[in-house]
Amino acid sequence: MMAICSSLSSPQSPCLFSKRSYGDRLHSFSVSSRFKASTDVPDFLSADWLESRRKRPFGPRLNFSAEEAVQYQLDALKYNDQPRQDYGVEVMYRFAGFDPFERSTYFGPFFDLGQFERFRRIFHHSTYRVLLGHKERKILSSLWVKENRFKQRVWIRGSRPEEEEIFQFTMVQVLV
Repeated sequence: MMAICSSLSSPQSPCLFSKRSYGDRLHSFSVSSRFKASTDVPDFLSADWLESRRKRPFGPRLNFSAEEAVQYQLDALKYNDQPRQDYGVEVMYRFAGFDPFERSTYFGPFFDLGQFERFRRIFHHSTYRVLLGHKERKILSSLWVKENRFKQRVWIRGSRPEEEEIFQFTMVQVLV
């Protein structure tokens, strides 16, 4: 009969003891190797998992507060063409959360915003273009209207002379 007891202890020299069936002598074996059990990527994920997470499109996250969500959207619009053209508008599109098969009141009046190109055109050809590459912004007011609905009014000074607008962001927390 053989009994082996193992434990992790300090790396100086843990021992394994065994009792062999052909005698009553107790033998001691010194183990001097260290075990390293850490990895950046769990075994069940692909090797490029971490890199793919970094490339994941930026959008709403469960750990964002309503204030942070507005700030991230405004930052994306301020640097709209970084890392690629209209990236900030893409971020807004992801945060929009509308049904692409229904007309939307995202911009106020009813619009068909199902395709990204329609959404993008509104930013470039209306009062919303002041948001693209804006130079300055200031939060005017913030209010929790309901438990899951937050409104924030923001003054924006655009990149063109005498270009300024006040926008109201409404953030709604939805269960997915």
